[in-house]
Amino acid sequence: MATEETNNPPPPQPQPPPPASSLPQYPEMIMAAVEALNDKNGSNKSAISKQIESTYADLPAAHTTLLAHHLNKLKQSGQLVLVKNNYMKPDPNAPPKRGRGRPPKPKTPTPPGTVMSPPRPRGRPPKPRDPFAPLPSPTKNKPSAGSGRPRGRPPKKAKTAASSAPAAAPSGGAPRGRGRPPKVKPAVAPVGC
Repeated sequence: MATEETNNPPPPQPQPPPPASSLPQYPEMIMAAVEALNDKNGSNKSAISKQIESTYADLPAAHTTLLAHHLNKLKQSGQLVLVKNNYMKPDPNAPPKRGRGRPPKPKTPTPPGTVMSPPRPRGRPPKPRDPFAPLPSPTKNKPSAGSGRPRGRPPKKAKTAASSAPAAAPSGGAPRGRGRPPKVKPAVAPVGC
């Protein structure tokens, strides 16, 4: 008998795939479960899962994960509609779902041969010019009407070594530090008795 056992090879290990391949694809199982439940308000995920489990045996261990994944894919592709956590088939007579925001204005077809004008630029349009007014002079800084100086703060003057030397050494001789100088206390004269 020992020789018969050595002559017979062990059975092949990949036995689980044949039952899994006999199962239909998840989208088919989900659509069949939704049709079998036939609820007008739709069927939730647990009801669909129970229907699939009762119909098909030998489901994979990751059945709940696969079910959630395929339900989401069917919802995104438009084969199923999710209303209040219930999945149902879309109504063929329902109007198409409108997106958010204001709908675009319908474009009227232009007759052939019409020349399209360029689109209007952004911003406020310029004020209309008086045709009889004199042309403005092309100066860089226009003086204001009241005084002869230009508007705004004048630009800072560049510091030069010659001009900063006398300012850096006031009468004390030591360079002045930043900030407010300390308060000088007056000398108190001794009171004579």
